[in-house]
Amino acid sequence: MAFETLMSAFTELMQVQHMIYLLGGVFLGILVGILPGLGGIVGFSIMLPFLYGMDQTSALAMLIGMVAVIPTSDTFTSVLMGIPGSSASQATVLDGYPMSKRGEAARALGAAFSASLIGGLLGALILSAFIIFARDLILKLGSAELFILGIFGLSMVGVLSGKSLYKGFIAAAVGLLLGSIGSAPATGEFRMTLDSYYLYDGIKLVILGLGIYAVPEIISLLVENKKISKAEKLGGSFIQGIKDMWVSRWIVARCAPIGAMIGAIPGLGGSVVDWIAYGHVVQTSKDKSQFGKGDVRGVIAPESANNAKEGGGLVPTLLFGIPGSGSMAVFLGGLVILGIEPGPGMINENLEVSYIIIWSLALANVVGTGTCMLLSNKISKITTIPYGYVAPFMLMIIFFAALQATRSLEDLMLLIAIGALGTLFKYFDWPRPALLIGFVLAGTIETYYYQAVQFYSWEMMERPGVIILLIFLVSSVLISVYFKNKDSKKEKELNIQKEEESTHHYYSFITGELLFIWLLMAFGLFALIDSFDLRFLGGIFPMVISSLLLFFGIILSIQITSKKRQKDILSVAITENGQLSSTWTNIWKNFLILPIFLVGTWILGFIPSLAILFVIIIRTKMKSSWLKIFVITAIAIGFLLFISHIMTLHLPTGLIYDTLIGA
Repeated sequence: MAFETLMSAFTELMQVQHMIYLLGGVFLGILVGILPGLGGIVGFSIMLPFLYGMDQTSALAMLIGMVAVIPTSDTFTSVLMGIPGSSASQATVLDGYPMSKRGEAARALGAAFSASLIGGLLGALILSAFIIFARDLILKLGSAELFILGIFGLSMVGVLSGKSLYKGFIAAAVGLLLGSIGSAPATGEFRMTLDSYYLYDGIKLVILGLGIYAVPEIISLLVENKKISKAEKLGGSFIQGIKDMWVSRWIVARCAPIGAMIGAIPGLGGSVVDWIAYGHVVQTSKDKSQFGKGDVRGVIAPESANNAKEGGGLVPTLLFGIPGSGSMAVFLGGLVILGIEPGPGMINENLEVSYIIIWSLALANVVGTGTCMLLSNKISKITTIPYGYVAPFMLMIIFFAALQATRSLEDLMLLIAIGALGTLFKYFDWPRPALLIGFVLAGTIETYYYQAVQFYSWEMMERPGVIILLIFLVSSVLISVYFKNKDSKKEKELNIQKEEESTHHYYSFITGELLFIWLLMAFGLFALIDSFDLRFLGGIFPMVISSLLLFFGIILSIQITSKKRQKDILSVAITENGQLSSTWTNIWKNFLILPIFLVGTWILGFIPSLAILFVIIIRTKMKSSWLKIFVITAIAIGFLLFISHIMTLHLPTGLIYDTLIGA
């Protein structure tokens, strides 16, 4: 039976339509990976609206194509620019960028891509083996165990999010509360909607993903506004890089399983996998002298683990409905859109779909790696384009994707509001993955909790599976807290230059973070008050979460106001030169473009406002000639109108147009 299902999935994979969509996902993933600061979360968020109406197999092919190739293509920016393409490619910068600067970019990319290929294939193999051998165990999991698994995933996200334990918990709580906006699963009552029909169905995942991740990254890069890479040709030899990978094949053999195992643990994923693999190869190497200066082993280790983690990350995502990372959280939303319910049923009712995903993951790794190698010289030229030209195109894509949620102006309003929240999270170094995963898990955790109480009452705490998972949960939290405290004690004191000249910046940063915490606490208080008007089953979830948010918010506020804590807070915003990394004024001056665009869309319409946005950004950032601005804007608007026509999408026309037509 299993063999027949496996072969049926393979036959489906070889269909021409499936292959075309898989290639489409691969090419889109390469594009997303090339652009700094985007990564899987933004890529999936952009793709989600276009999944509606697609058949399951084709849509899955596109999603998996993107899943497989982003960890490979984000290597371009890490090696050529010295900027991590995503959070999972940070360690690659340490040795990849120095290799690029000394003329060995092709060698670094060859080693990285070949290591990524092997790592991705091993990740798919591990996922396949897990489904085959753990099938009976998974099918025995009930709603009580799945509820505890959800809590376990959230606790890991909170504990492993940055330096502050309380920031992680507060961020997860905010995500849970945002995810509970709309109708309550148990009673159907509306929660925190402010009597807005738009919020009755809750916040759309695509808008939250784009607002929390894409908008802050674009604003950050607009603030920097520089052409990062000057070299238009790659130095070194691809073949030499592949040979390096083969010489270091045992590093790949060790780091790929490490990546898969870490990817399978909810809450770890991309933020730490590359560093763990990098640390492992440094510790186990006899000659450590060249690490950080351009040692090819420092590229091979994190890249093999990085790609393998995608296969591992699909284990909890597919089999338990618990996303292992932020990108897996959005991927989970894509499965729901396609009518696929992740969980134990995936290896029972949807076993063929599970195998299609595995085969697609393996094939996409091969295709993606080959494509990246073939296009490397061409892609390297894209990285020389100043960000002032790239940013308006990225904003256009994001706005267009957000409008797919309900196709109303409220989509843009909510996107910009959440974008402001995401920008604050980034500026104050708060963990955005914790918020995103909390948002995705909110409905799942609440539903499983109601089912567990209904089926088992409080006897669910006596179930062996629940007891084992609770032991794991408590142990992992205690161990993580212990090592977090141990690491903080070893932290070196900051070397802050020109302290007297910039002291007011430091205190303004601390005051700003306090105000931000109080803003989040105000949201928690609003949720708490709103829950009082609901029936018990409808209000208990937001009541408990908001109470925890307020509790942790008070503790963190007290910590920040203490002198001891101020040094830790300041370290977030200070660069090696002792200056604030991004001033408040510069960030919000650039962010102001977005509400101006929103007002323009309301009055003039989407297309005219977008044209004005292009003119403002390119003129102010690049000082380009009016002719050049006109040509770039015309190409962008023409492309958008073409896509809108094909999709029969009606874009907001604006107050003036509606008034004139109405008259």
